[in-house]
Order: sequence, then C-alpha cells, then structure tokens
Amino acid sequence: MQDPISALDPFVRVRGAREHNLRGVDVDIPRDALTVFTGVSGSGKSSLAFGTVYAEAQRRYFESVAPYARRLIHQVGAPKVAEITGLPPAVSLEQRRAAPSARSSVGTVTTLSNSLRMLYSRAGAYPPGAPRLDSDAFSPNTAAGACPSCHGLGRIHETSEELLVPDPGLSIREGAVASWPGAWQGKNLRDVLDALGYDVDRPWRELDPKDREWILFTDEQPVVTVHPVREVGRIQRPYQGTYTGARRLVLRTFSESKSTTLRAKAERFLTSAPCPVCGGSRLRPEALAVTFAGRTIAELAALPLTSLAGVLAPAVVPGGLETARVLAEDLLARIATVTELGLGYLSLDRTTPTLSNGELQRLRLATQLRSGLFGVVYVLDEPSAGLHPADTEALLVVLDRLKAAGNTVFVVEHHLDVVRHADWLVDVGPLAGEHGGRVLHSGPPELLAHVEESATRRFLFDPPPVPERPALAPDRWLRTGPVTRHNLRGVEAAFPRGAFTAVTGVSGSGKSTLVGALTEREADGGRTVTVDQKPIGRTPRSNLATYTGLFDVVRKLFAETEEARARGYKVGRFSFNVPGGRCETCQGEGFVSVELLFLPSTYAPCPDCHGARYNPETLQVRLRGLTISEVLDLTVESAAGFFADVPAAARSLTTLLDVGLGYLRLGQPATELSGGEAQRIKLASELQRPRRAHTLYVLDEPTTGLHPADAEVLVRQLRSLVDGGHTVVVVEHDMEVAAGADWVIDLGPGGGENGGRIVAEGPPGRVARAAESRTAPYLARALGLTAGPGPGG
Repeated sequence: MQDPISALDPFVRVRGAREHNLRGVDVDIPRDALTVFTGVSGSGKSSLAFGTVYAEAQRRYFESVAPYARRLIHQVGAPKVAEITGLPPAVSLEQRRAAPSARSSVGTVTTLSNSLRMLYSRAGAYPPGAPRLDSDAFSPNTAAGACPSCHGLGRIHETSEELLVPDPGLSIREGAVASWPGAWQGKNLRDVLDALGYDVDRPWRELDPKDREWILFTDEQPVVTVHPVREVGRIQRPYQGTYTGARRLVLRTFSESKSTTLRAKAERFLTSAPCPVCGGSRLRPEALAVTFAGRTIAELAALPLTSLAGVLAPAVVPGGLETARVLAEDLLARIATVTELGLGYLSLDRTTPTLSNGELQRLRLATQLRSGLFGVVYVLDEPSAGLHPADTEALLVVLDRLKAAGNTVFVVEHHLDVVRHADWLVDVGPLAGEHGGRVLHSGPPELLAHVEESATRRFLFDPPPVPERPALAPDRWLRTGPVTRHNLRGVEAAFPRGAFTAVTGVSGSGKSTLVGALTEREADGGRTVTVDQKPIGRTPRSNLATYTGLFDVVRKLFAETEEARARGYKVGRFSFNVPGGRCETCQGEGFVSVELLFLPSTYAPCPDCHGARYNPETLQVRLRGLTISEVLDLTVESAAGFFADVPAAARSLTTLLDVGLGYLRLGQPATELSGGEAQRIKLASELQRPRRAHTLYVLDEPTTGLHPADAEVLVRQLRSLVDGGHTVVVVEHDMEVAAGADWVIDLGPGGGENGGRIVAEGPPGRVARAAESRTAPYLARALGLTAGPGPGG
C-alpha cells in the first residue's frame, strides 16, 4: 500500500542512483512541472532521466502486467537505484528509430492514416453498384488493399541487359555479368553455366541472343552436376549446382537482403519506375474508385498536411453527412497538433526513412498530445534536435500544453531557449564520464547563476562573444546545381573554398538536399569527407578502439612483449573477436545473457573471465603492468598518458581528446555511444590522418546532441581544418555556430512547397539583415545586432 504521506508529496525523490557514472545521486524533482536536465555530453543526465527514472517507472508498470504478457514486450532491466518515491507512470519519447521501412510513413506513425481510411470506408463516394469496402481495403500495407503488381510499394524495379552487362566485350569468365556476386558464388554460377553447355570464354556480344536472354532473364532454376577445375594442393569434389538468372538474383537480393551494402550494390543494376498498374498509388482499383471531396485517398495522402486540412474543412459544416462530419473533425484536430509542431509541410505518404530524428520525435509527440493522458511523466530526449529556432518556439507551447493537461514533463536538452523556459533545472556534471555523475544544481533555472562548477552556467548567464572573423575574399568557389530534387527546383549554389560555410533554414527547407548534391560531385579533384551521426557499429564488438584503428596498435605492442614472443603469441591472440586468445564461454563479449523467462533478460559478467573478455593465458601477458583487458578499460584521457611515447597511439588519442571525448573508455561498445559521440569519433579518425590534398568536409547538424561547451570544442576543431586550407560545410540550426561562420547560405523561406530556394547568402552580418529570411532575426540576436533588412555584411 502506498504511504499516504508520499502520495501527497509533490516531488519525485531519487535516492542512491548509481546507473552508469552516477555517484549515488540523491535528487528531488517536482511533479506537474517542466524540468530540464542539462550537462555536458557524458555527464550522466540521460542516465538519470532515462536510465533511472524512466526505467524504474517502466519496471513498476511491468510488475502489474501478467507474467506471460511481459514476455511479449521489450523491457529494460531494473536500474541501479536505492529508492524512488512519488513516481507516476512514465512515457518515453526517445530519438532512436526502428529499422527503416518503406511501409512506415507519417500517416502510420501518427495514426492519421487509420482515420483517413475510415473516412473513405464510411463516408466515401462509391461508384454505382460497388460494394462498401472495409477500411483495410484502403491500406497499401494489407493484402486487401495492396496493388497486386507492386505489392503496395507503388514502384516496380526492373533491369536490362545494358545494366547487367555494361561491357559486352568481356566473356562470362572475365566477369561480363557485372551483377553477379563475387567470390565463390559468382564462380559457382559461371561453372554451372559451363556445365550446362554455355560458352563462358567467348565475348558476351558474340553469344547467341537467345542464350544471352536465357542467362540473364530466365526464371528456370536447373540443377546440374559441376566438376570444378582441379587446383594444385586442393581436393575439389563434384557437387550439384543450381543456376539462377541474373535478373532474378538481383531482384531477390534487393528485396530480401538484410545487408545495406548488398542492397546498394543490387540497386545499381535496377531501374525504378511508378507501378504501371496503380500509377504509384499503391492501391487496388476498387479502393481508387472511391472518392471524397472529388479525390482518391492516394491524392489526399500526397497533399501537405496544411493542404489536406483545407480539403477536409468543408465536411465539418453543419447539415452535411453526420459520419463525414465526425470523422473529418477528428482528422482536423489530429492534423492541427502536427502542424502546431511545425510539420505542416509533410504529407501522410512521406516515408519515415526520409525523416530526420527530430521530425520523427515531434510526430510521436503530436500523437501523445491527442492521447489525453493525465498524471503521467513524459521523458523526452532532446525534442529540439533538428529544429530551427522559429520551430523551437512552437515546441515550447506544446510542452506547456502537456504540463497544463496535468502531466509532468522531464526533458534532456541542450538548447538554451528550452533551458531558460524550464520551471526547474537539474544540472549534472561538472564534466563527463568519471569526472561527472553529480547533481550540481536542482532548482529554479535562475539560481544556477551561483553554481561556479556548472559548465551550463557560463552559456546561460554570460555567453561568450562571437569571435571577430576577417572579411572573406575567396578566390575560388565550389559550385553545385542546378539541383532539382525533393522541394528544390533548379537551385544553384556557390560555396567559398577554404572557408567555413553554414547552411541554415527552417525544417524541410531543403538544406540537406542541397548539401547532398554538393557531396555527389568531385570537389575540384580533392577529397570529400561526409561526417554523419550514424552509429560506428551496430554490435557491442565494435568500439572506440577498433573504429579508430587504435586497437591494431595496442595489439601489436602486446605481441612485441617478451612474454608474448616467448609463448609464440601473434597479434591475433589479442583480439576478442576471433578464437584463440578470447574467452570462449562469452566469445569475447565479457558478459552472458541470463534468460529469466517471465522477467526481462539480464546480462551478467561472464562466470569464467568475469568481464575481462580474454582467457587466463592471454591475460598473463602484460604491457607496462597492464593486461589487454585493463588497457581497454582505460579512458582516452588515461590512455593518452599511458601511450604518450608511442606516436601511432598518441596521434589517435590526442585527436580524441581534441574533440572532447577524453571521458570515453577505449573498449566502450558502439551501442552505448550517442549520435553526437559517434560523429566526433568519425571526425577524430579523419583528423588523425595526414592531410595533403584539399578536402571538403561536410557535416549534417554536427552540434545536435551537444552541450554548448562541447559544441565550442567541436567548432574549434572545424576551424583548425579551415585554417589548414580545407573547406568545411555544415547544415546547422545552432545560431551561435552560424554567427561564427565565414559564409551563410539560408534556404526557405518556409518548409516543403514554401521552401526550396536560397533567400539569403553572404557573411553572417548580411544574412542577419535579410528581410525575407526566417533565420535573420535569430542570427541577428546571436550577433548582437538589431534584425532588419539591409545590405550590410
């Protein structure tokens, strides 16, 4: 039974939180308020908000669920915390996305598609004599609704002889069929053809056209006995080989392979076109025959949400069909919450893989706004990510609405406008990793001004001045265009070579599309390096040391020790990814999964190596007193001192320190790294390489997920690249970064159809005075100017 005193207590009280780097944290956070968690990257704020508070709320909820049902739901483990009182049920809205799917769209994420299908099913205009259809018949994701020709995808993929055989002067043995896999599988197909009696040594163009047609396009799969050519020292026995046509093989790889690399290779041999049966609408003819307001459901799904609302509005006028009025009213209310979050430019059929993480999270937020939940804790992970300052103002209104509806809102956030808007501030730090994990301040934001230790305080109350940049006089430009893609229509742009350019504009204005076109061309014969926030690996086996190449250096040093040489241990002995030196009980992972049947699976240290990853014989080899396992447990900061006299290791570690990652452990799994950390690791890997030729560096929102102190460090590194004669282009919403750039290209003025053109370009001071730019007033504020039109620069 709940203690009546704690039920009346207006605070969530956390005691003894030890998740990740938290040091037995005690903190009290008010309910029914907007609380923002701040701190530098790696300080422990997400460990407190998500890893402790949300995880404990979820654990308590699952305690009330039937044991069998628990097995069907993904659960996080119990957090390391002594006690939490006053905790209501919690809803988490994180940045993580599921596996990309062409069938997931804006309509499915927001459930707007369900309501629209119901409108067509119940209130649509049917052809005379046509039977009424269930709502499923209007969905391209069901057997009842999907076009049978394209299976509801709207496009068909086909290939041709010219694509499959780009060089007809080659023979099959020489690799004429370019789409065939490499290695054994390609050799097998060639040998099967040879056994079937086809000439694999004659140039492709000299083969009989009927044979060429069969080899590429047959749907037959004949089986034949293959007698491999004998090779010296290898015994090869006859085997039964199956032949698969080149077209069939490439289509199967494209549609079924889980490998992004294999799918991308297959796509090179395919052409994509709208389905000739459904015209790209993805639906059966019966569904397309039903209209509402004179349009098919596919036509309405393709409209921007603001336009869709205009089509639906007449249906809610009194006197019309009651069913249509009720359903249209519900749709309009749902659309209003999405457009309120600045996403009115999206259409229902826009697929989720084309959305940014910030757009996806705001769509989920819009869905929660309509849910009408009361008395819950919403835990949000940087909802301002990917938002233009103009859109951030709309976000603050939505957060206030969630609070006003009787909920508690916890936000992990770096955007200073959101921090200033908070009722309560929890600042974690002072630094990252082992130098963080303490709550420096828990109280009203204005009281943080008295906390000297806080890295947030300086930016909130005493922002650093924008550095003076000398006037830009580039002698050469990197040009791209005309670009016609998505909402860009023949846009041409010029980026100053050897300078720092920020590309700005509201969400959906076309920034990433424009910069993507720049990366597709060769940068005046130099290198082009794109640094994004995608993970550096998808399994715990990939880590900081393996990605940067530092682990190769470390393993080589261990193999060169006297003990290793005496035992005959080579470099491979010190890898935890291959048999030999690793612990085979956990196969080098350091932990084993413990299945608890009706409780969430938990991970425990391996009973044999106790988390060390290696077998006892390997751990007997020491380098300067440390085992290979102990070296992997070093932080970058500690390792920099340990390997100071090893140039190959010191170079990697110094660049990691330079981008502010000194708190990470060398063996920290890739799955534990944030997008911002992954991006900085990639940048450090690039910085450690000797740079001779001119290089174009392109970064898409590099400060997303970064505290202003971390963003300052990152920009300093990007500046060093420019000072070295290279070109840096960033897509950015952070006005402090744009204010410090040499050149700004602003797209807009709005998103979607209202954007897609350059509204201002030039030095930051000039763009800050552009009359048409929605970025201008925010850039002017960052520069300390008064916003307004004018030619200055």
